[in-house]
Amino acid sequence: MIISKQEFLVNGFHYTIRSAVKEDAKRLSEVRLQVDGETEHMDRVPGEAFIDEAGFEKIIETDTNHPRNICLVAEAAGRIVGYSRCAGNDLTRFMHKVEFGVGVLKQYWGLGIGKNLLKASISWADTNGITKMILSGVLETNENAIRLYKSLGFEIEGLLKKDRILSDGKYYSTYMMARYTD
Repeated sequence: MIISKQEFLVNGFHYTIRSAVKEDAKRLSEVRLQVDGETEHMDRVPGEAFIDEAGFEKIIETDTNHPRNICLVAEAAGRIVGYSRCAGNDLTRFMHKVEFGVGVLKQYWGLGIGKNLLKASISWADTNGITKMILSGVLETNENAIRLYKSLGFEIEGLLKKDRILSDGKYYSTYMMARYTD
């Protein structure tokens, strides 16, 4: 689906959140790969589950035409600096919910980009009858993200023990989080 473009000015930094378009595919591929290498909060190490330009073109086309999907980008000075996606399911028993994911380039952390991508996604979900948004695999040590998600109405649904192995060779648990509306 498509949302209206939103403009933000945070600490003198201007950025836009808008629906992804086909022309964003190459830049989205590059940004996703970079984000994966900048933090261990993501599911992947750089290069894993790589999505190339053609893959993102398909995702954007699907999400633009699917009533329970949306792909958003955050753009600053003509550059994509973050993205988010909600992906729904066509099975009748699961049509009320979507899974949410977000990524922001590290040099742009602290400017509210992730928060505003999430807010735009929540607004879209609420407007389109989505009553549950799911966040899978939130690292137990990612206190900033957990605090942000809770501030926007998400709650912890469960704990997946020893869910990930990080670069230090240790196991880490992750939270399943969700936001509900009635």
